[in-house]
Amino acid sequence: MGRTDYLDKLNDKQREAAMCTEGPLLILAGAGSGKTSTMTHRIAYLIREMDVSPYNILAVTFTNKAAKEMRERVQKLIGEGVNMWILTFHSACLRILRRHAEVLDFGRDFAVYDPTDQKTVVKNICKELNIDTKKFTPSYFLGIISHCKENRISPKEYNAIYGTDFKEQMVGNVYERYDSTLRKNNAMDFDDLLLKTVELFEQNEDILEQYQNRFRYIMVDEYQDTNMIQYTFVKLLADARDRDGNVRRNLCVVGDDDQCIYQWRGADIRNILEFEKDFPGAKTVKLEQNYRSTANILAAAHSVISHNKGRKAKKLWTDAEDGKKIIYYNADDEKDEAYFIAGEINRIEGGSEMKGSGDYRQFAILYRTNAQSRTFEEALSRRGIPYRVLGGLRYYDRKEIKDMMCYMRLVQNRADDLALVRIINEPKRGIGGKTLEKLRTLAQVRGTSLFDVLLDDDVISSFSSKVSENLRTLAGLIETYGIEQENMKLSDLYDGLLVNSGYLKALEDQHTVEAESRIENLMEFKSVIVGYEKEDPNMGLAEFMERIALLADVDNHDSEENAVTLMTLHSAKGLEFPYVFMPGMEDGLFPGWRAFDREDGLEEERRLCYVGITRAKKRLWMTSARMRTLYGRTDYTRESVFLHELDQNLLEGDGIYERKERREDGLFRDGASGRTPIKPFDQLKYAQAQTKKKAAAMAAAAAADFAPGDKVAHAKFGEGTVLEVNGKVIRIEFKDQVRKLALGIAPIEKL
Repeated sequence: MGRTDYLDKLNDKQREAAMCTEGPLLILAGAGSGKTSTMTHRIAYLIREMDVSPYNILAVTFTNKAAKEMRERVQKLIGEGVNMWILTFHSACLRILRRHAEVLDFGRDFAVYDPTDQKTVVKNICKELNIDTKKFTPSYFLGIISHCKENRISPKEYNAIYGTDFKEQMVGNVYERYDSTLRKNNAMDFDDLLLKTVELFEQNEDILEQYQNRFRYIMVDEYQDTNMIQYTFVKLLADARDRDGNVRRNLCVVGDDDQCIYQWRGADIRNILEFEKDFPGAKTVKLEQNYRSTANILAAAHSVISHNKGRKAKKLWTDAEDGKKIIYYNADDEKDEAYFIAGEINRIEGGSEMKGSGDYRQFAILYRTNAQSRTFEEALSRRGIPYRVLGGLRYYDRKEIKDMMCYMRLVQNRADDLALVRIINEPKRGIGGKTLEKLRTLAQVRGTSLFDVLLDDDVISSFSSKVSENLRTLAGLIETYGIEQENMKLSDLYDGLLVNSGYLKALEDQHTVEAESRIENLMEFKSVIVGYEKEDPNMGLAEFMERIALLADVDNHDSEENAVTLMTLHSAKGLEFPYVFMPGMEDGLFPGWRAFDREDGLEEERRLCYVGITRAKKRLWMTSARMRTLYGRTDYTRESVFLHELDQNLLEGDGIYERKERREDGLFRDGASGRTPIKPFDQLKYAQAQTKKKAAAMAAAAAADFAPGDKVAHAKFGEGTVLEVNGKVIRIEFKDQVRKLALGIAPIEKL
């Protein structure tokens, strides 16, 4: 093989990028354009043809997986045993800090605190400052602290800028103590690894020059995802001067502004859009030849992304055939949508394309929110199609769903010790391992259930007053709903347990993306319950739990299993599948309702749509539902603005109704199919509010002054007349029955 024969595998633009070694270089690498191959061949070219020592090359990326893949590819090109830095940002900074920590008054053996350690530190600080962690959770403080560190705002600067009201002063005090605690403990968190490295370079010119001289060639992958502190780290290293005093800037960044989908996580798209401005004289090479998708899929992606104003001009193309058009299906509702997709998977797998190969790994369903997965899991299960949820657990295996199902199981069967152990401290009630062990021992000695022990007031009184009160409250909650379950609709029972257990509020108080995702799933679980109520209004709790248990035990989650992949669009970045389904193409869901509040929000959602489309290699389906039940609320919907932006000549299947006039907010004046247009709204917040409102109404009934003869309305039994009120028990005569109900739990109101 000749010296540069290995470059023959590259196309002209890839080869141009690989052989451009001096000065700043921006490689705009579109989806599926072979960026990793270009980067690794560029490293090989530097070493093999330019005689650059591997010691003088730094390549940074975002994930350990990407770094590992890049290292392995480079080794295949230049041989094993080459020592060079191909690392994540955090790993590279950690190596630097281990060598120079003393300069920053840290020991070289400093600890790196993970999120659990961070929460423990903040919990202790809140205790010292008498801060109620139910109102202001550790996650709330850590989110602000992380944002400050990413933007290089110190505790002192935060207090000077924001410390004007009580809440901001409280955050400032926690931030200050957090910072001093980490330093006292000789520890850093993940944000510190970047921040302290930048401080090290800025405050110590000799150390900066040492690394500038070492890393003469710098490469950055996924540059569109860098934040401010990462940008500063790269720029400091790149602004090196040669012996003549000229700025060297041998910096190569690779990325695609059309795939910047992590702005909510701190990514700054300006870093890639303004690269030529930040590094004068930069050369730009566009990798626009796509090796992944058919021409029709690429044309569809371009027709959508071209509506973004804040992007660099480029257009993917391919030598591949046009391929089939994108199929659009406008379902009646979310169940019809899921059954259609499951049916299409069966049809393709058994048809001429796959000939019954049974290779379900070729299929992916990419949705906007985790809460959407539930209907697809059910539809695939019923058809016997194996699936796995990537980037998360199967819907019914998610922690929050299992927790609430255990509350319901315990209401149904108070002898279910397994359910009680799971929820006895969910949400946190101060019930630790020692307390639980004592309860277990007593139950074993007595030969009774754990719940029976909770009903023994002498036992409960032996614990601290706080633990005793919490245990009594929990036991009372389960006991009351256990008695009242036959008098309640399933959805009312669920709302009451979710609110009165404190579970919903505990999540709301966390103020994190993870907590919001859990709330979405809990509200979507209400859709499951409402669906079963519609099918059988008289279905009881026991039958409902039995159906869910049978459905939830269908499959396992071996990551290597031959199965359809279910995942969010965010998780799909960097992956590819022959057959891709994009459901939920509706305004308010995708794009999400928040996107309409600001233009850059809609542009980021559009980039996410572009990422989804370009995951498909052979075939792409897009679906929507004319009516969707989400978070327990059913609404008519309207096709996504992205469907209208897509070149209609590339679509087949159902028609998309024409919208005549776009308003300033990105919506349209006329509705689809003659329906009144609906502006997207926060369905999740609405569902939360309705759930809490219903629970509050039931609680208010306890305070109402009911008397014999009063007319009342019950959510399940209709109108009735009060016969007797005895403490918290009310006896009511309905049309065909007399019922005893518990005030404060029963869904009744005075007429």
